Amino acid sequence: MTAATQREPARTGSTHGASRSARTSRVPVAVYAADPILRLGVVQQLRQRPEVDLVDDADREQADVSLVVVDNVDDDVTALLHRLRHNTVTRTGLVVGTLGTGALQRVIECGVAAVLRRSEADQDKLLHLVLAMANGEGVLPGDLLGKLLSHVGSSLQRSALDPGGLSLSTLTTREADMLRLVSEGLDTAEIARKTAYSERTVKNVLREITTRLQLRNRAHAVGYAVRNGLI
Repeated sequence: MTAATQREPARTGSTHGASRSARTSRVPVAVYAADPILRLGVVQQLRQRPEVDLVDDADREQADVSLVVVDNVDDDVTALLHRLRHNTVTRTGLVVGTLGTGALQRVIECGVAAVLRRSEADQDKLLHLVLAMANGEGVLPGDLLGKLLSHVGSSLQRSALDPGGLSLSTLTTREADMLRLVSEGLDTAEIARKTAYSERTVKNVLREITTRLQLRNRAHAVGYAVRNGLI
């Protein structure tokens, strides 16, 4: 996400220095979005709810909930999620247009506690997301939860079948996704467009795989991954 990422200004009369009880338990929320239209849509919904206190830049580090609003998860979004993860005060939620299984794994690894599709982000569901995170709960659409459990189950099954061999840690989700696309005949530029990563990132990831596993090239890496059930 670019340096131009914007956040909604605080409401008039907001008192972020006060305790939560002094603010009638309103949940401090910071909204992050590079696209001002996406930000405005979420902010307008939350602004109407007395349970929510939208914070300004000066207080964003103290927000209980950080909402990241994006079309999809790319390198910039991943970097932002990593930065937010280091803030032990806030919990991060993602309001996203599209999110595949690989991207889902990635955002969970970045510490995202809740996910909501933008197409479903009406006022009630946004409020539910905010309050659930403020209470230490997680929120995930049922179909994405199913995909995540299936992914984890497959990984555990591979580990159980060969506990002394290759494990999930041999290839990250991103690495496996890219190798799978290589196996389908896609080149670097096509993989970059498909995964929303930069071409440089794609090259670096594939180079890291071949170097770490001591393989000759991409084709060798694909064959290695297929033989060992990694893709």
